[in-house]
Amino acid sequence: MANLTAVSTARNSCTYHEEFKQVLLPLVYSVVFVVGLPLNAVVIGQIWLARKALSRTTIYMLNLAVADLLYVCSLPLLIYNYTQKDYWPFGDFTCKFVRFQFYTNLHSSIFFLTCISIQRYLGICHPLASWHKKKGKKLTWLVCAAVWFIVIAQCLPTFVFASTGTQRNRTVCYDLSAPDRSAAYFPYGITLTFTGFLLPFVAILACYCSMARILCQKDELIGLAVHKRKDKAVRMVIIVVIVFSISFLPFHLTKTIYLIVRSSPVLPCPALQAFAIAYKCTRPFASMNSVLDPILFYFTQRKFRESTRYLLDKVSSKWRHDHCVTYGS
Repeated sequence: MANLTAVSTARNSCTYHEEFKQVLLPLVYSVVFVVGLPLNAVVIGQIWLARKALSRTTIYMLNLAVADLLYVCSLPLLIYNYTQKDYWPFGDFTCKFVRFQFYTNLHSSIFFLTCISIQRYLGICHPLASWHKKKGKKLTWLVCAAVWFIVIAQCLPTFVFASTGTQRNRTVCYDLSAPDRSAAYFPYGITLTFTGFLLPFVAILACYCSMARILCQKDELIGLAVHKRKDKAVRMVIIVVIVFSISFLPFHLTKTIYLIVRSSPVLPCPALQAFAIAYKCTRPFASMNSVLDPILFYFTQRKFRESTRYLLDKVSSKWRHDHCVTYGS
């Protein structure tokens, strides 16, 4: 018993050597910030300009872009933190809030992608059904409000567990919880993974399996309404699979393994550090969904691609005209 206590105490005082974070995390977060900020801002702007003709899918896309934009705006603090070797000078509440933003964005993205997938499933597999169309946009906004409520409720415990602490005489901002609270965090972390990732992921897989059965039929065997949505649905499936493959699945897999080994009192520091590195290498790529989500938007919304192309052509034509006038004079 004394040996077990000694191992547990030593584990709580483990000092990880994670110099890789000082390069990997600022680099990935900087790319996400530089690319994700304008992309999501443009998506929100385009949807707002076309707000009188919003479809149900576009409403989900709008909420998805808002979640991504809010998260991207918090990245400069994390970029500074990791370039300064994990030094966190912004206070305990800001630490909690930034971690809360990360998990809120992560799980709201998963839920809104699930809503979009279900919406596409209904359009492909039940094109003639009217029960999900009767309340139209009003029902969609209610679903969005419910998603935000569920996600915020799920992520509120982050304010309890995430906190600042001291390592090597420097103030740090713990991502999950302080080491001495790892056992208390474990039930919450596993529950969040189950309700915030696994259940939506199973729902998406169920939708896609049903859609695949329809989409793989010969064109002459499917209805005209379904045929028109076929290419759009295929593009959406491909992009959502890419988002899950890059952002969500590796992160939740390594996080779950790390939570299990972190709560085990018998694992020595070197082994714990190896699992921590695996988890923290996938964490920055979980933020890549803030870049991939706008790509999903443009690949599945033809009218917005066309309006963007038209705007770019106008800007290009104006630049060429001004350029020629300047040099001609």
